[in-house]
Order: sequence, then structure tokens, then C-alpha cells
Amino acid sequence: MLKKILLVLLIILIIIQFIHPARNISTAEQPHNISKEYTVPADVQTILDKACMDCHSNNTRYKWYFKIQPVDWWLTHHVNDGKEELNFDEFTNKPIRYKYHKIQSVTNQIKKSEMPLNSYLWVHKDAKLTDQEKNTLTNWADGIANDMKAKYPADSLERKRQ
Repeated sequence: MLKKILLVLLIILIIIQFIHPARNISTAEQPHNISKEYTVPADVQTILDKACMDCHSNNTRYKWYFKIQPVDWWLTHHVNDGKEELNFDEFTNKPIRYKYHKIQSVTNQIKKSEMPLNSYLWVHKDAKLTDQEKNTLTNWADGIANDMKAKYPADSLERKRQ
């Protein structure tokens, strides 16, 4: 009986290797990328590319382990959640309240070491941010938040409480 169960599980495992979700790859110009509205210095872009953009853009760098199910499903779920939370490639297409809240969230999550996620760092050791990189990223995000505060009325930046 145990052999039959193991055989069925093995067959299921083999079959699911042929079922893959759509890839998050876009070679098209990203007209709503954050850099279209706000300056993204080269050092900040380097940090974003190494630690953020796989899950927070329209273009993920896929490693070999994305070809293995159910790992692919789990990682794709992470990417989709990350893009839903914040997508730098869709940033300028959002209301000012959203942008202000999200750019503040970048600062808060970096300072608390909540991003990048530990599960991402398990296989992307190079994405671990140094203290200097954290400072660079948070200073950049704080600068954008300050620019927004200078440009827009305070009530247009605050999220309305229900």
C-alpha cells in the first residue's frame, strides 16, 4: 500500500513539472517606472536591481530553481504579492496618496530590515543590504517623500481614514 501511495505521489510530482505559471518578464519600455517622475541615481538603481526589482517590477530574473514545481508556484506567488504591494514599474500611474505611502513604506521596511524578505535572501545572498546601502536607499526614499510634501498639500498625501 505504501509503495502505491509513493508511486502516485511520484507520478503527480513528475506531471506538475510541466505546469508553469506565466513569467514576469517584460522587455517593453516601462512608461510608468518611478524613474520617469523621480530621479533614481545610479547607486540607488544598483541597489534596487540587486535587492528589490525581482519582486517589485515587471521583470524578474529567473534562476534555475524556478523550473522546479512546486517551488515555481511558491516563488511566483511571492513575486505577484510583491508587485501588488509595490511595483516600481507602475509607480507613476498611481495616485499621489499611494505614492507617498509606498515611498514612506520603503524607508520604514528597510530601516526595520523587513525587506528584502528573509526567504528571498536564502537564495539571493548578494541581495543582503549593507548599512551603507540601507542608508543610501532610505535617504533616496526620504528625499522623494520630502519632495512630495513640498509639492502637494498635506491633505492630498494622507490616506483617508474610514
